[in-house]
Amino acid sequence: MHEDEYIVGGEKAPKSEKPKASKSEKRSSKTSAFTQILNGDFLTKEFVLNNLNYIFFLMFLLILIVAKGYYGKQVNKDIDTAQKELDQNAAEFIEAKARLELRTRRYKLAEKLEKREVKETKNATKVIRLKKKTNE
Repeated sequence: MHEDEYIVGGEKAPKSEKPKASKSEKRSSKTSAFTQILNGDFLTKEFVLNNLNYIFFLMFLLILIVAKGYYGKQVNKDIDTAQKELDQNAAEFIEAKARLELRTRRYKLAEKLEKREVKETKNATKVIRLKKKTNE
């Protein structure tokens, strides 16, 4: 008898060889991991259970990042709105200032004051300054 043979039920049968890992079996292990992820079986693994606090912390940080993005967009929108309002108020101020200058020109005031019989002086005004005496 050869080493490759053994007796089964009185008959000689060839010794079974170990099958080599084929590509399909390698794929099955990868699909097994993929299937575990889809089924959620990987969540019951010891590694995941031991690091659950860390996983929750990472999820919390991800939520904060998303919230910060939304907050930044809202702040930019508020800044744009405030800038537009500021520009509009500045334009209104310039218009009001120009109207005030037109209404308060010297000849316009003289025309309005003629009704009250107040007239503009023809002579320049003089300023009289008194010096204080140091003896008193």
